[in-house]
Amino acid sequence: MAYTIIPIFSSRGDAEAFLVFPYLFNRQGEWIGFVTPQREIYSVLGFYVGMLTNDPRILRKRSQEDRPRLRPPDAPARIRIPSGSPMPRMMGDVPFELVDVLQDEPDLLHTLDSGEFRADLD
Repeated sequence: MAYTIIPIFSSRGDAEAFLVFPYLFNRQGEWIGFVTPQREIYSVLGFYVGMLTNDPRILRKRSQEDRPRLRPPDAPARIRIPSGSPMPRMMGDVPFELVDVLQDEPDLLHTLDSGEFRADLD
């Protein structure tokens, strides 16, 4: 099965995540989130993380209003990440009111078996 893998960059220019719509994966090919058709990024647990920009980066407001939790899609299979990725475009500075999620808050995008909001084992 052929699919398109889109690298998602941090503001440093590093490919820190990969998009196979609607799924978002980390550099090890593990599922860390999903994207809505409106380009909103949610964690694997359905919590709002930020917006996908055209750069492509994931940015969020520093003072974020609460958003409803979404039901995540079924977990995808792990993907094989390409060994090389294209160079990022020239990216503008991130305004003070925004945060680069992959650079400054990467813990918001975690795998199903980790993260602050995962269910307890008890």
